[in-house]
Amino acid sequence: MSTNSAPVAWLTQEAYNRLKTELEYLSGPGRTEIVARIEQARSEGDLKENGGYHAAKEEQGKAEARIRQLTHLLNNAHVGEAPADNGVVEPGMMVSAKIAGDVENFLLGSREVAGDTDIDVYSEKSPLGAAIQGKKAGDTVTYAAPNGRQITVEIISATPYAG
Repeated sequence: MSTNSAPVAWLTQEAYNRLKTELEYLSGPGRTEIVARIEQARSEGDLKENGGYHAAKEEQGKAEARIRQLTHLLNNAHVGEAPADNGVVEPGMMVSAKIAGDVENFLLGSREVAGDTDIDVYSEKSPLGAAIQGKKAGDTVTYAAPNGRQITVEIISATPYAG
């Protein structure tokens, strides 16, 4: 793999299917609905003071950005089963770690895998994620936070994310 290639996100098959369904909706019926709202608002006259028109245009911009994001993510995703339950920290694992003295539980990987849950997610490319990849329970590592502060992390456990 070349160094310029797009980053690969690990996704469960369920997360991939959910995101693909969202993309199909946004690219088809979702686009049609927004265009219809824009046309309806446009037919109401003066666009300068037409709140409905401006709201629909803003929604269209957000939807198009989400379409681009999903397309990129799905085109660059590694889809598969959860990683092996071997206690090694890697994308797709729920990690329990003592970070700067506080125990935190989080998913290592993509926010998209967690869906609408309240689970904290750290990218494997984040300073924390990069520092703990390949570590296992009992390992301690120190990494530099973006502010330059050195932070010590002790891995307590790593188990596959069940979704």
